[in-house]
Amino acid sequence: MSSMQPLEKKPTDRRAFYDARAPFRSDELKRHYHTLLRNYFTFLIPPNARVLEIGCGLGDLLASLMPSYGMGVDFSPAMIELARERHPHLNFFPAAAAQFQKDEKFDYIVLSDVVNDLDDVQKVLEHVQRFAHPDTRLVINFYNTLWRPILSTAASMGAKTPAPLQNWLSFWDVKNLLHLSGWEPVKTDSKILWPLNTLLLSPLFNRWLAPLFLHFCLTIFIVARPRPKPAEKHLTCSVIIPARNEAGNIDAAIERTPEMGAGTEIIFVEGHSRDDTWIAIQCAIKKYPQRNIKALQQSGTGKGNAVREGFAAASGDLLFILDADLTVPPEDLPKFYEAARSGTADFVNGVRLVYPMENEAMRFANMVGNKFFSLAFSWLLGQPIKDTLCGTKVLSRQNYEKLAANRAYFGDFDPFGDFDLLFGAAKLNLRIIDLPIRYRARTYGETNISRWKHGMLLLRMVLFAARRLKFF
Repeated sequence: MSSMQPLEKKPTDRRAFYDARAPFRSDELKRHYHTLLRNYFTFLIPPNARVLEIGCGLGDLLASLMPSYGMGVDFSPAMIELARERHPHLNFFPAAAAQFQKDEKFDYIVLSDVVNDLDDVQKVLEHVQRFAHPDTRLVINFYNTLWRPILSTAASMGAKTPAPLQNWLSFWDVKNLLHLSGWEPVKTDSKILWPLNTLLLSPLFNRWLAPLFLHFCLTIFIVARPRPKPAEKHLTCSVIIPARNEAGNIDAAIERTPEMGAGTEIIFVEGHSRDDTWIAIQCAIKKYPQRNIKALQQSGTGKGNAVREGFAAASGDLLFILDADLTVPPEDLPKFYEAARSGTADFVNGVRLVYPMENEAMRFANMVGNKFFSLAFSWLLGQPIKDTLCGTKVLSRQNYEKLAANRAYFGDFDPFGDFDLLFGAAKLNLRIIDLPIRYRARTYGETNISRWKHGMLLLRMVLFAARRLKFF
């Protein structure tokens, strides 16, 4: 029994430490580091969400997120008492992280600079699962171990908030603990190269240099979701087929698109063709009465506009995009369906760069461009993306509606639709999964892509999005 006594006393000692720090915490939260943290958390977590913060302290971070319903938990009664005074519109409870009980679910669960201070990180991560629904996101940040000597020196000089003995967990430690606890990382990022509020240096280091030197940043962020459980029910599907100058592919698109799930509708969006595409679609609707086929002529221009108008007309639970050139075989769509239905992915992204391609399916310059954009996207989104321009993508209607509602953050800048969907999915912390397909050479018509002109446009869009996702 005597060997157990130090472990039993440790939480009490830590609680007493933070109770004693409570009167000074308000001044500590004015430091530039905490301002930067709040800025990035407000980027990751949209307003009006249901938010639970474990280790909330005085509740300032929780309040900055402007939740529709906010709940803060901290094991220090003194901290909770002050939090209730500062933010009376929020809910605060004194409890240890692994002992808090509440029969409620939240959209976001926040652990900010908490895993460094927990006796049993895995136990806490397992415990907070009970407050999560399938679409909940867990947002964690913790110190980079490279900063350990710097922070120790700063604490000894009074430049950093004092703290009891800390855990020093690497990125891989935390990722492994998440896996053991039933969480699946969605994306990662690192922030803050210069935690001091120094004129010129702070914006230079934290806005412009930090995204380029991620491994050296002070704090690491991980967004995770509950590991998906096996799906039981089938979903209805809407396959959107933008079609411009594709008259010779219409029948094949219908014949080769399989019936999936609880029912599949095919929606052709004709885009001001110079050939008989619209007539071919009308004839096909009569020719295949057994299929649920809709057709519309887009009011705007560009594939992005066609996809949006097709999605607006769709009735399915899952929304598919299939290019009318059929370079992505429609026979592969059931793979996308299963990945989305099972919860493996929130957003399924087709990848053409895994399997060998047919001759002339993709020119060398296109291949180099796609490789470049895949690296740029992986860096921008914080999760690996191998092929950004494959036309076949799948997401749920529910997630698309959230994405569309948040579209103003980036603006209407993408005529193709690929970037709009991928950036929007990343901003919503959706789990994006690459699904390899075999890319075929087109058998009818010519590509609608101008390689060099559109390649430069894509580059400009990446630079634009970088300012919205990284350099802000």
